[in-house]
Amino acid sequence: MQSRSLNKMEGKFITLEGIEGSGKSTQIVLLANYLKSLGIRLVLTREPGGTLIGDQVRKILLDPANTALDPKAELLLYAASRAQHLKEVILPHLEGPGVVLCDRFADATLAYQGYGRRLDIDLIRTLDGIVCAGLSPDITILLDIDAAAGVARARGRNNIRGLETEGRFENESIAFHERVRQGYLALARQEPERFRIVEASRSREDIQTEIRKIVSGIVVMPN
Repeated sequence: MQSRSLNKMEGKFITLEGIEGSGKSTQIVLLANYLKSLGIRLVLTREPGGTLIGDQVRKILLDPANTALDPKAELLLYAASRAQHLKEVILPHLEGPGVVLCDRFADATLAYQGYGRRLDIDLIRTLDGIVCAGLSPDITILLDIDAAAGVARARGRNNIRGLETEGRFENESIAFHERVRQGYLALARQEPERFRIVEASRSREDIQTEIRKIVSGIVVMPN
């Protein structure tokens, strides 16, 4: 992915990534609430989704009933959702001051469809270049956890009524999730200046404390 600096955007773009059960969705809400409490202009969003059209695509992608979905079709659906997300939400909000917090972005496609599904990495990067047009996050926080532990945690939360899950991926094998995890770690090694790896098997409070320290390094905090 090309450098985000080419866009000369005023806002900061922060993404959280991780395998199922890493706790990223919980942590990004805690971070959003913290930044809002400081008076920082903020947009919290997610992928797939983030728009009315994207949310319809999300339902297809995460529905456990869609076992026949071809990996290439899956890849293109993520790209379509991301293109709409960028146009409607991410790019407009980055034009002004503040922060865009996103639960997953293009790295998730490389990790899941590239390393997990074993689709061609170069093909995915080419598609990403078309969709993102040079945009990449200022910082990406990778919540890292053992694949088996993460999946067990994710499957356990399915018993909680009303909690949205990512069932189609949670039903994948541990081997799949291990490939995804190793894919994320490979991406982090390739871009150490952008990625920050946070060990995610600790307490919610310890993880959030570390995330806030990371974010304070790139976000100007009000006096």
